[in-house]
Amino acid sequence: MTSKIALLHLGFRPFFLAAGVYAVLSTFLWMGIYIYGWKLGLNGIPATTWHAHEMIFGYAMAVVAGFMLTAVRNWTDKQTLNGMQLLSLVLLWAMARVLSCSGAPASLYLMGGADILFALVLLIHCALLIIKADQRRQLVILLVLLLMLVSNTVFYAGLLVGNYDLVNKGLYSGLYLIVTLIVVMGGRVIPFFIERGVGYPVQLRHSRWLDIAATVLFVVYWIADIYTQYHSAVAMLCGVLFLLHCTRMMHWYTRGIWKKPLLWVLYIGYGFILIGFLLKIGVAVFGISPLLAVHAFAYGCVGTITLGMMCRVIWGHTGREITNPPRALPWIFIPLIIGALVRVILPLLAVANYALWIGLSQLFWMVAFALFLAVYAPILVKPRIDGKYG
Repeated sequence: MTSKIALLHLGFRPFFLAAGVYAVLSTFLWMGIYIYGWKLGLNGIPATTWHAHEMIFGYAMAVVAGFMLTAVRNWTDKQTLNGMQLLSLVLLWAMARVLSCSGAPASLYLMGGADILFALVLLIHCALLIIKADQRRQLVILLVLLLMLVSNTVFYAGLLVGNYDLVNKGLYSGLYLIVTLIVVMGGRVIPFFIERGVGYPVQLRHSRWLDIAATVLFVVYWIADIYTQYHSAVAMLCGVLFLLHCTRMMHWYTRGIWKKPLLWVLYIGYGFILIGFLLKIGVAVFGISPLLAVHAFAYGCVGTITLGMMCRVIWGHTGREITNPPRALPWIFIPLIIGALVRVILPLLAVANYALWIGLSQLFWMVAFALFLAVYAPILVKPRIDGKYG
């Protein structure tokens, strides 16, 4: 059964809209808390923990949900959730976000229940369609979704029993799983987009062993970083990963990407993974703050890649020509990239102004997503221009 409301035709529409709105609102609240000392009821969750959780399991998971519901329809040729079923899933996600700012006694339980149920429904729905269509190649994506569900469950379990070691394991696992998804999907789509999007014939180098090594060793890094105290070993692993992912990016490079915003945003976003590895090495060697590496992965990589993918998916899946994107695209992407550099580089140069750099990075993030909403929100709520359903 299909919906007559364009916003509920396909998963990317409401979830990308919700992700954009929440990216602005949650960062506005975080700015108020961090810079101006606002006192908000966060269910007893420390403010920095709330911020980390909502960026990973709030914003990023909304993007993942929209992407998965759209991609699974392409992979299986079966209609994914739409209409009231899709709206119900979006409301589950939104309920958890609203409850995260509540101070009511039972709201943490309700927040956790809504959040976990949302992820469970998404996983089961996608799994049933993928398995039925015998799309075995996508099983690794389902595994990432399953582990995201487990990580969020560990986070809430840690909160409820007061074990912040579990809380942190859940948060860091969630972040590294999102990056793992980017590493897997990036290897599939970034060279594909580049070859077909630069406007001239180009054959990029593909290396299956490099794709496998880059993914497997990143998973090893995730486990070693969270579950061991072998900082020197983690630093050496980051050195190997830097070389692997740098080689990967060299294989993907062609000069034409710099003329195409939908290509260079993904390339630069992936490059923040390299910055993250270098900063992790700096933690072991020079004793710099580990939060800089975290934000290279989260703000730089996840933020930039998700924004770029949302812009691409929205434009292409509403019947528009992907080679003729909005002229405003660079002005959407540039503030986010500048904000990421401010967040992870300037504290190395002038740590005394740390609060200023955080405030500026928050401002750049909000500007980028406000511009995204100004350009893409009207598109998301209107039918496809070619008259098709989706």
